[in-house]
Amino acid sequence: MADSQDKKRNQNQINIELGEDVAEGIYSNLAIMTHSPGEFVIDFVKIVPGTPKAKVKSRIIMTPQHAKRLLRALGDNISKYEQVHGEIKELEGGGNSNIPMNFGGPTTKA
Repeated sequence: MADSQDKKRNQNQINIELGEDVAEGIYSNLAIMTHSPGEFVIDFVKIVPGTPKAKVKSRIIMTPQHAKRLLRALGDNISKYEQVHGEIKELEGGGNSNIPMNFGGPTTKA
């Protein structure tokens, strides 16, 4: 019986590989989000102060269901972080509100 439970557990596991180039990560200080009925698009941007141009460093496209799971997971992780390190203070005004964010659909920034 234990063997069948172990086999079932192994069938439900996913082997996730993390390549060196991805493991380094990409710095982003702006996220631009937009959505359609079928997907959410999050563009991660790095803005350098005093530079009039910024580049999207990474784009993630996901289903609305996955976006909601991401929201819950992020909220859970922020809560755990704040329990250990204290409350994360937000910048007054939420950062630079002069950045144009309209890409033709509903848009938010984080």
